[in-house]
Amino acid sequence: MGILDGIVAWIAEQVMHGLDLISTSVLGALGCNMDTFLRYFPAAETMYNIFVALAIGLILLNWVWQLFKNYGLSAGIEAEDPIKLSIRSALFILLAYFSDEIVDIVLKIGGTPYSWILNSELPALNFADFNSAIITILSVCASGAVTIIALILVLILAWNYVKLLFEAAERYVLLGVLVYTAPVAFATGASQSTANIFKSWCRMFAGQLFLLLMNAWCLRLFTSMVGNFLSNPLSL
Repeated sequence: MGILDGIVAWIAEQVMHGLDLISTSVLGALGCNMDTFLRYFPAAETMYNIFVALAIGLILLNWVWQLFKNYGLSAGIEAEDPIKLSIRSALFILLAYFSDEIVDIVLKIGGTPYSWILNSELPALNFADFNSAIITILSVCASGAVTIIALILVLILAWNYVKLLFEAAERYVLLGVLVYTAPVAFATGASQSTANIFKSWCRMFAGQLFLLLMNAWCLRLFTSMVGNFLSNPLSL
């Protein structure tokens, strides 16, 4: 059993070292800024101007179409008020053109609590020590193939933590997609018939920011729990 214990302990140690590396890199990369997103998806910034032009074109097309529909009022065709429509179209053309600056302000507002969460002081943590802590507890409570049980527990912990990290990364990528397609979303607000689409986009954008904050909070909460556990594993 000595050789088996050594092999199992080495595997568990490598798993926890890998988890420590992934945790450090992911938490450092994610945030409410698009630097990491542009590093991996540089075409998003290049094609942003295409979405701006598309948004302005859609607003102008909708403006002309709604004005044309006013000629059919006598036939019972519903149309928007031309004065309100013109004001609304001009407003949303400006919003679509400056959508990058507007979204950047929102990201800075959301990034403030995100940085507070990441910069908060936590107990010292090294995931690679988790396996030795598990073995310490199991040695007190059980006998026999302790390291095999410890390896199973380590793998379960690593798998669930990696899933949480991937979920945070998925939220970040989706937030980047919403940021760089924002001009088209602003274009849908220029007409009453499509205003609900713009409202839904606003709710989705705010929701992704909130979920990104919650992912960071959960990860830091889990990290603090593990750090406290490693400092005194037998305090259970």
